[in-house]
Amino acid sequence: MASDGFSDFFYTAPDGLRLHARIYGEANAGSWPVVCLPGLTRNARDFHELALYLSTKAARPRKVVAFDYRGRGQSDRDPDIGHYNVGVEAGDILAGLSALGIEQVAFIGTSRGGLIIHVLGALNPAVLRAVVLNDIGPAIEAAGLAHIRSYLDPAPRPKTFAEAVDAQRSVHGADFPALTDADWPRMVRAICRETEAGWVPDFDPALVDTLAGIDFSKPLPDLWSQFDALAAIPLLVIRGANSKLLSSTTLKEMQERHPGMEVIIVEGQGHAPFLETGDVPGKIAAFLDREENQIKQR
Repeated sequence: MASDGFSDFFYTAPDGLRLHARIYGEANAGSWPVVCLPGLTRNARDFHELALYLSTKAARPRKVVAFDYRGRGQSDRDPDIGHYNVGVEAGDILAGLSALGIEQVAFIGTSRGGLIIHVLGALNPAVLRAVVLNDIGPAIEAAGLAHIRSYLDPAPRPKTFAEAVDAQRSVHGADFPALTDADWPRMVRAICRETEAGWVPDFDPALVDTLAGIDFSKPLPDLWSQFDALAAIPLLVIRGANSKLLSSTTLKEMQERHPGMEVIIVEGQGHAPFLETGDVPGKIAAFLDREENQIKQR
């Protein structure tokens, strides 16, 4: 493992693309591994601080795998943008787990990652030991997705790191008043990469085109049937108090359909909460430990 706390892992997708993941705490054994799945345009770096906590600082250190989907981070871009969908990406995650020899894990999914978890529950429910959904549910608010599209197209291309930080604060500051001056630079390093042209978003620009045909004036398709299939899986849902994507109404219905579901509301943050902030890492670790203990005691 490198001095920065992780090692890089590359594997081949079913259609031949070279995909990437980060592995933290590779030697940790005896407890459920954790798989982290990022949002639409995000990548494995999004989970760096949380992965370090879960793999080295938590009471029960775990192996953590954070994936880059195709077209994000260090994974190959796909020449066919039609493959940028949750079904294909779910298949890529299963291929990665197979390459790693991992059969059962606890999943943490932010936004798009949570949708992929819903699909994984349909494709291979046995792989799910516990689930943490970060600001996502089976029903997405159209206005929230429209807001995401609005700031992705056109994505800013700041010349300097300071300009990149200012750009992110300008776009997201109103929804994230709880963030500190230290949080914004960490966000930029997670979602952007430095090039000769400046700091650019670390994803295939064609991803934005996958949102082009959506009619945001109509309700979006939902995944309630897939969510209901998770009824027997321990579930923790994290919602940003200022979220535009996961409504309080949807959250309430999720609780009614999954009575054992735990909830964390992150004040002063929107979509999606920074999982490394405040007491969130400790609460996630405690949830995983508690659920694993209960299953082992049965």
